[in-house]
Amino acid sequence: MAWRLPPLNGVRAFEAAARHRSFTRAAAELSVTQAAVSQQVRRLEGWLGVRLFDRRENSLDLTEPGRAYLPLVSAALAGIADATAQIAPGRSTGVLTVSTTSSFVAKWLGARLQDFIASHPDVDVNVTASLARVDLDGGEADCAIRWGRGGWDGLAVDRLFVDDSFPVCSPALRDGLRTLDDLRRHTLLHDQSLAPWREWLRAVGVVDVDWVRGPRMSDSSMAIQAAIGGQGVALAVNSLAADDLAAGRLVRPFDLSLASDAGYHFVAPARALRRPMVRAFRDWILAAAAGTELAPREPVMTSRPDD
Repeated sequence: MAWRLPPLNGVRAFEAAARHRSFTRAAAELSVTQAAVSQQVRRLEGWLGVRLFDRRENSLDLTEPGRAYLPLVSAALAGIADATAQIAPGRSTGVLTVSTTSSFVAKWLGARLQDFIASHPDVDVNVTASLARVDLDGGEADCAIRWGRGGWDGLAVDRLFVDDSFPVCSPALRDGLRTLDDLRRHTLLHDQSLAPWREWLRAVGVVDVDWVRGPRMSDSSMAIQAAIGGQGVALAVNSLAADDLAAGRLVRPFDLSLASDAGYHFVAPARALRRPMVRAFRDWILAAAAGTELAPREPVMTSRPDD
């Protein structure tokens, strides 16, 4: 059978530009110029007879045909990569895109990533941090670290940590936090949600602390950093606080943890694990997580049934 194929360089350029929403970032990934990516995409559009992008001064948006074409093209390129990995398993060279949150990068992954890079010099790691959930099947990333309860359909999932939540503060504030009632005289630090402090206080039976007060920050790492700076008391989870607790930058004023069925997970499409560099990253991060010294889990509380 003679396959009627479009210009394959244009297909690669389109897929990368669509995934990044940028000709410039696509060019960096493909090691070509931005002009080359733009030209290849235009050649593909001419071959197809449709526009794939709406090009604006400060944005690059997919047209309706482009949105329909992207998942099909991504799946086809992934299939080629999978087939190649099966017959040439030693070739792990390439760009590995890992999606996660800024908190996880700042408080855990960033301090350890060099270990993976040093042991896999042929893999260029591209870490993208966002609270938005990326489309792994659509090729927006090769794998991700997600917070949640697991059970995401269509994905291979490995839990990294058993994360409980507990208050943390700087050593300078510890003497002023001898009992739970002392929380009334301290600033409570929040991430985007107020719910964690409400749930923790209810679980320990404290009803007269105003859990709404205190500054809100865009992510958990900022709240933890504010606690290190002595600005108040933050709620942290084991994995994000582990390094700061071990270094003495943070302390736990109370030996009380709130158990959670949520935590950080490594996730990837099952087919992606056939690619050597994705499998290598999975094996590395599971080993690194297992070697992380977490805060003791006892005594652990659970949320009340009506939470």
